Amino acid sequence: MMVAHHISDELLLSYASGNLAEGWSLAVATHLALCPACRHRLFLMEKTAGQLLVDLAPEPAADGSWERMLARIQSAEGTPTSQPVAVSPACDEIPILPDPLRTYLGGDVTSLKWIPLGRGAYHIPIPTMDRKTKARLLRIPAGKPVPEHGHGGRELTVVLTGSFRDGEELFARGDIEEADTSLTHQPIATPEQDCICLAVTDAPLRFSNWLLRLVQPALGI
Repeated sequence: MMVAHHISDELLLSYASGNLAEGWSLAVATHLALCPACRHRLFLMEKTAGQLLVDLAPEPAADGSWERMLARIQSAEGTPTSQPVAVSPACDEIPILPDPLRTYLGGDVTSLKWIPLGRGAYHIPIPTMDRKTKARLLRIPAGKPVPEHGHGGRELTVVLTGSFRDGEELFARGDIEEADTSLTHQPIATPEQDCICLAVTDAPLRFSNWLLRLVQPALGI
């Protein structure tokens, strides 16, 4: 199945320029690993930016700039990057979790230890060096809805296996959904299989159910 829901130009441009927080970058890189069309869009953006740099008139370098650049490179060696890079899977073996997400989690879906959220749903928080966002893997039972909720900020959701419906829209493997404070919704996993997604947020969800709001701090969502 072809990817039907692509990343916005705004987010892709921010990713190309290295201006996204690590959690957002992880979501974008995961989508890119599964979406050839968006990888091509990224290539065109980077190519255009490179040409703009080539066309800039040269300016004299400040004294000591070369030495400062070398010092920055040497100090950064061995430091984990905060800009995950999409890696398209090999043709002869296609894991459910593409890199770089699989590397963050230390393995593919079958080797992971899921934490119950209740009502058959599970999650796995994903550790990052980013304090601005929270990333997690979600597993929604086949045919079951996510509790109705709004958003206190932005949320990116990338489907990894299975699919879900949000209103009239179907989101399947590779699709990315961008949500913000204007959206209140209740996605429903399709009945064929559990839906596993990568979800990244920068603010707590706003659940309609008061009981969920009560236990929300304990769940960390």
